[in-house]
Amino acid sequence: MNFKIELNTQKRGSNIIFHNIIFDFFKINIVERHKKSKQSQSSLEFALFKIRTIDNNIINTKEGNARFKIKRNHLETYKKLIQILNSYEYKNRLIDRKNAEQKLVDFILTLVISNYTI
Repeated sequence: MNFKIELNTQKRGSNIIFHNIIFDFFKINIVERHKKSKQSQSSLEFALFKIRTIDNNIINTKEGNARFKIKRNHLETYKKLIQILNSYEYKNRLIDRKNAEQKLVDFILTLVISNYTI
């Protein structure tokens, strides 16, 4: 399945970060909320995602919600995967970018399959 990842689309100084994974027939919007500490280092407070069709119709979860919040162990896994995509090695092509992107997409699709009826 073909996909395109759009990382880190945010406004300057914002504690909210948006990522998109765009497939041929749908797209996944990921929203991260970071809390700022006194040392000006931000840490991921929570992440959630929504699934939309290409023409921007929202697809609901199995429970009828429009979005799904990534929690507990899944949040820790997500943090590790997104950290790789924000790393120096990824940005400067020192690691296999396709492999790193594929791991994130596989993880998100696992959550999508278990929480959505597509």
